[in-house]
Amino acid sequence: MLRAALRWLLNGYDYLVLYLGLLWLGVVCLAWTPLALLAYPLLPKRWGQALGRYVIMRGFRLYLASLSLSGRCSFDLKALDALRGEPSLIIAPNHPCLLDAVMVISRLPNVACVLKSDLLNNPFLGAGARLARYIRNEPVRGMVRTAIQDFDSGSHLLLFPEGTRTITNPVNPLKGSIALIAHRAQVPVQTVLIETDSAYLSKGWSLFRKPPMPIHYRVRLGRRFDPPQHTQRFMAELQQYFAHELVQGSAFYPSNTLPTQAIHTPS
Repeated sequence: MLRAALRWLLNGYDYLVLYLGLLWLGVVCLAWTPLALLAYPLLPKRWGQALGRYVIMRGFRLYLASLSLSGRCSFDLKALDALRGEPSLIIAPNHPCLLDAVMVISRLPNVACVLKSDLLNNPFLGAGARLARYIRNEPVRGMVRTAIQDFDSGSHLLLFPEGTRTITNPVNPLKGSIALIAHRAQVPVQTVLIETDSAYLSKGWSLFRKPPMPIHYRVRLGRRFDPPQHTQRFMAELQQYFAHELVQGSAFYPSNTLPTQAIHTPS
């Protein structure tokens, strides 16, 4: 009887963490929206971009820290801190869930993210994303041109080579735009391997569907590829690398096999 009551209470707590977490993220985004709308036309582009990216980093870090404090989610993201201060490069993670961009951006103060166009019109994310000068993923030619220009400020570019969340284990077929940008801009590609023991917010997962908890996330840096001279050869090599590392590493751990670690939140 006691064991059943404890399970019921824990399950209720999990639902509380899930729904309050979503509400908290919405509040954080909406609180920034009117300020971002005001700042966009008033600030010079360079200042607005720097401010927008810094605030998004801090907001996402606050959100992940809040989830970590619940004891039902853990995030080991310290590997990303090594990229701070690095010259311009493309950050190329695998994409198991919707939280991937949040995790990467939470650690880096000057990163441009390639977003689906409809997200730039989203009432929660659009104003902040526009102030930060995030980049629309279409048309592709415009996306490539804008991404290359953004490197002039010494920024990093967050681009998911799969183009969407993973649906083919261990990695989807990769999109060639990453090779095109790296080749034309002559910047390296830093692979990032995101590992989790949960399918939460994977492709097709409802935002309000509760997963088994606790959930663990861990990020590790993969191989850094030099700027490619031959784009097709590069894409074949990148595809092979992700397929190998995500089986060996893996982003698809059996449930509860990742070590439990708290999020690292240096000031």
